[in-house]
Amino acid sequence: MSTEAPPDFHSRDGLIEALGERAFDRPPAIVCNAHITGLAVARGLATQGVPVIAIDRTGEGVAPYSNAVSVAGRVRYPLDDREGFRADVEAIAASLDSRPVVFPCMDEWALGLARTEPAGVSLPFAGFDVVDSVLDKASLYERAERLDIPTPETYRLTETAIDDAAEALGFPLIVKPALKRRFEEQFGTNLVRAETRAELDETVAAAEDAGIEVLAQEAIPKSKGDLCTVGSYLPPSADDEDDTSDKSREPVTFVGERRAIYPPEFGTTCLVERADDVVRESLVPRALDVLGDAGYSGISEAEFLYDDRREEYVLLDVNTRPWKWIGLPIAAGANLPAAAYAEATGGEYEPEPIRDARWVYLRDYAALLAGHEVEDDLHREDWLSILSGEVDTRTDLVTAVYSPADPGPASQLLRTEFGDREYYCAC
Repeated sequence: MSTEAPPDFHSRDGLIEALGERAFDRPPAIVCNAHITGLAVARGLATQGVPVIAIDRTGEGVAPYSNAVSVAGRVRYPLDDREGFRADVEAIAASLDSRPVVFPCMDEWALGLARTEPAGVSLPFAGFDVVDSVLDKASLYERAERLDIPTPETYRLTETAIDDAAEALGFPLIVKPALKRRFEEQFGTNLVRAETRAELDETVAAAEDAGIEVLAQEAIPKSKGDLCTVGSYLPPSADDEDDTSDKSREPVTFVGERRAIYPPEFGTTCLVERADDVVRESLVPRALDVLGDAGYSGISEAEFLYDDRREEYVLLDVNTRPWKWIGLPIAAGANLPAAAYAEATGGEYEPEPIRDARWVYLRDYAALLAGHEVEDDLHREDWLSILSGEVDTRTDLVTAVYSPADPGPASQLLRTEFGDREYYCAC
């Protein structure tokens, strides 16, 4: 395989110089965290003719190599240098002829933007206080309880003694962070399943040493198709004094049902399909109630897990940004990034009729099938369409990275998988 890099991934100064030499016919979008999620957002915006600038702390992600991206380059990472990140975004904006719209694709980028509010850009989501209150799980669960939306039994270990939480929940139980990104970097996962008291103590001690607040939560038995996500774009409220957009815009929503994750226990989704009417009608109002009560506007995903014991869905998380399989609603007719971009630029967005569709991340799904005794949910025709390249012409099957019409990202993914490069991203 050739080791020649596809498009240039510029240094910070090189990025500013490259943008100063470009002219765009409309405000560009800046996509932060340029991996799988950023790729989906870039592709979704490109279908609407929106030029995309991809930024990240490294060029090893897949999005910079997409033909949906006009220019890509490095900026300082908001967790390492928040003010440096703000300055970099402002420098990018100053090099452009029009005000760019910024799409953060992981929590740290969303919080970095919400905290610093860089000058010269449009942020198509709510401010820091709102975002922080939604991302903080303890605050989220308190809000849900007030709205009579079920959540897992959860104890904040800064308020409840670890002995009391362990006795109330029993084992196994789940240890998860109030705010997850630093936890993921510390533990390599977004939660830890503690089977014993010793494992609980070890995890909590490691989190405390890293300055990470954690929660103890009941472990809900899982089964196939048990997790459903309400993806949405909510326009700013009419009560927002700074909002000058069309107040008649309605939320754009899509509900996906997880069919497989990798690794099997507590990995990330690698196969998902559109949920049925009953699930959609049940979960969409709950998600919108939580978001509306918080005053949130923008793209988000609300995760609900079905609990057989309760015989109902419980709210697990709300993420206030695009998520890994946002390419599915985009392909199915709910182009959430396009809706957010239109709102931010005063343009028009008309959602299409929503279609049934499925999304697959082939890297993880193939590893799941190869290493575990699981049933393949893709049919022979699906595999043939992928291998023949016809998947690009189908509207009912979406691949996360691989696309014969846009081969650069898949090529980059193969470089990191089979070469000497390393890249990790929770998205």
